[in-house]
Amino acid sequence: MSLYVMLSTLSESGRKVLRERPGWIRKVNGDVGRMGARVIAQYAVLGPYDFVTIVEAPDNATISRVSVELGARGGSAGMTMAAIPLDEFIARLERGDKGQGKKKR
Repeated sequence: MSLYVMLSTLSESGRKVLRERPGWIRKVNGDVGRMGARVIAQYAVLGPYDFVTIVEAPDNATISRVSVELGARGGSAGMTMAAIPLDEFIARLERGDKGQGKKKR
Protein backbone atom coordinates (compact mmCIF):
# COMPACT_ATOMS: atom_id res chain seq x y z
CA MET A 1 0.00 0.00 0.00
CA SER A 2 1.13 3.53 -0.76
CA LEU A 3 0.22 6.87 0.74
CA TYR A 4 -1.08 9.84 -1.21
CA VAL A 5 -1.89 13.42 -0.26
CA MET A 6 -4.97 14.91 -1.87
CA LEU A 7 -5.35 18.69 -1.75
CA SER A 8 -8.85 19.78 -2.66
CA THR A 9 -10.76 23.00 -3.17
CA LEU A 10 -14.54 23.05 -3.10
CA SER A 11 -16.42 24.42 -6.07
CA GLU A 12 -19.35 26.76 -5.51
CA SER A 13 -21.74 23.82 -5.73
CA GLY A 14 -19.53 21.81 -3.35
CA ARG A 15 -19.61 24.62 -0.77
CA LYS A 16 -23.39 24.77 -1.06
CA VAL A 17 -23.76 21.02 -0.51
CA LEU A 18 -21.34 21.12 2.43
CA ARG A 19 -23.21 24.01 4.05
CA GLU A 20 -26.55 22.18 3.66
CA ARG A 21 -25.22 18.70 4.54
CA PRO A 22 -21.92 18.77 6.48
CA GLY A 23 -21.95 14.97 6.76
CA TRP A 24 -21.56 14.80 2.96
CA ILE A 25 -17.79 14.65 3.46
CA ARG A 26 -18.08 11.32 5.28
CA LYS A 27 -20.18 9.94 2.43
CA VAL A 28 -17.48 10.93 -0.05
CA ASN A 29 -14.85 9.26 2.16
CA GLY A 30 -16.98 6.10 2.11
CA ASP A 31 -17.08 6.28 -1.68
CA VAL A 32 -13.27 6.44 -1.69
CA GLY A 33 -13.28 3.18 0.28
CA ARG A 34 -15.58 1.54 -2.24
CA MET A 35 -13.12 2.54 -4.99
CA GLY A 36 -10.36 0.52 -3.30
CA ALA A 37 -8.58 3.22 -1.28
CA ARG A 38 -8.85 4.31 2.36
CA VAL A 39 -8.91 7.77 3.93
CA ILE A 40 -6.30 7.73 6.71
CA ALA A 41 -6.70 11.34 7.88
CA GLN A 42 -8.45 14.48 6.71
CA TYR A 43 -8.14 18.11 7.69
CA ALA A 44 -10.10 21.24 6.82
CA VAL A 45 -7.48 23.93 6.18
CA LEU A 46 -7.22 27.64 5.51
CA GLY A 47 -5.47 28.91 2.40
CA PRO A 48 -5.69 27.98 -1.28
CA TYR A 49 -7.07 24.50 -0.47
CA ASP A 50 -10.08 23.60 1.66
CA PHE A 51 -9.04 20.06 2.62
CA VAL A 52 -5.91 17.97 2.99
CA THR A 53 -6.67 14.26 2.84
CA ILE A 54 -4.20 11.42 3.40
CA VAL A 55 -5.26 8.36 1.43
CA GLU A 56 -3.86 4.85 1.34
CA ALA A 57 -4.20 2.97 -1.96
CA PRO A 58 -2.65 -0.18 -3.40
CA ASP A 59 -1.23 1.55 -6.48
CA ASN A 60 -1.17 4.63 -8.71
CA ALA A 61 -3.97 3.27 -10.91
CA THR A 62 -6.36 3.11 -7.94
CA ILE A 63 -5.60 6.62 -6.70
CA SER A 64 -5.88 7.92 -10.27
CA ARG A 65 -9.36 6.41 -10.50
CA VAL A 66 -10.30 8.00 -7.16
CA SER A 67 -9.04 11.40 -8.32
CA VAL A 68 -10.89 11.22 -11.64
CA GLU A 69 -14.13 9.99 -10.07
CA LEU A 70 -14.15 12.68 -7.38
CA GLY A 71 -13.23 15.42 -9.85
CA ALA A 72 -15.97 14.32 -12.26
CA ARG A 73 -18.60 14.97 -9.61
CA GLY A 74 -17.93 18.69 -9.79
CA GLY A 75 -17.99 19.31 -6.05
CA SER A 76 -14.28 19.90 -5.81
CA ALA A 77 -11.06 20.20 -7.75
CA GLY A 78 -7.76 19.00 -6.49
CA MET A 79 -4.25 17.74 -6.75
CA THR A 80 -3.00 14.30 -5.72
CA MET A 81 0.62 13.56 -4.81
CA ALA A 82 2.44 10.41 -3.75
CA ALA A 83 3.75 10.62 -0.18
CA ILE A 84 6.67 8.82 1.47
CA PRO A 85 6.69 8.53 5.27
CA LEU A 86 9.63 10.53 6.64
CA ASP A 87 11.38 7.57 8.30
CA GLU A 88 11.22 5.61 5.04
CA PHE A 89 12.48 8.61 3.07
CA ILE A 90 15.47 9.06 5.40
CA ALA A 91 16.25 5.32 5.35
CA ARG A 92 16.24 5.30 1.55
CA LEU A 93 18.58 8.28 1.46
CA GLU A 94 20.93 6.63 3.94
CA ARG A 95 20.98 3.41 1.87
CA GLY A 96 21.39 5.27 -1.40
CA ASP A 97 18.19 3.54 -2.58
CA LYS A 98 16.90 5.13 -5.76
CA GLY A 99 13.43 3.61 -5.15
CA GLN A 100 13.84 1.10 -7.96
CA GLY A 101 13.31 -1.93 -5.75
CA LYS A 102 16.92 -3.13 -6.11
CA LYS A 103 18.64 -4.41 -3.01
CA LYS A 104 22.30 -3.69 -2.37
CA ARG A 105 24.58 -6.69 -1.96
